[in-house]
Amino acid sequence: MTPERLAYDPLTQLALSCRRLFLRNHVLPVHIGAHDFEKGVAQRLVFNVELFVPYSASTPQSDRLAEVVDYDFVRHLIAERVQRGHVELQETLCDELAATLLAHPQVQAVRLSTCKPDVYPDCEGVGVEVFRIKGSPT
Repeated sequence: MTPERLAYDPLTQLALSCRRLFLRNHVLPVHIGAHDFEKGVAQRLVFNVELFVPYSASTPQSDRLAEVVDYDFVRHLIAERVQRGHVELQETLCDELAATLLAHPQVQAVRLSTCKPDVYPDCEGVGVEVFRIKGSPT
């Protein structure tokens, strides 16, 4: 990549200007699936979330939780959506959660994935990942 291209690459800009907060392998029972055998029964879903928060909005001056984005915010949003009931597609769930997380005033970008680890016996899991930057077209 040329130096000129690097200067405009959004992911590079986020990496240089933001702190990356993450929630890894957060496992919850979720009512999800489009197939008949998936309806009415919860299945394990693994969530991985990365939030990109500008250093200017995430560098504490007084070592206080109120000065940063709290991880509980992420867990609460996921739990709240899961409790609302069945969703057919992982794509739908990822898009909804990413949009809600991105609405936080301090969050500049979101990378979020979900994975069903129990669908097929011959693979670790099947899933979906989205990456959204505030102000970019979806």
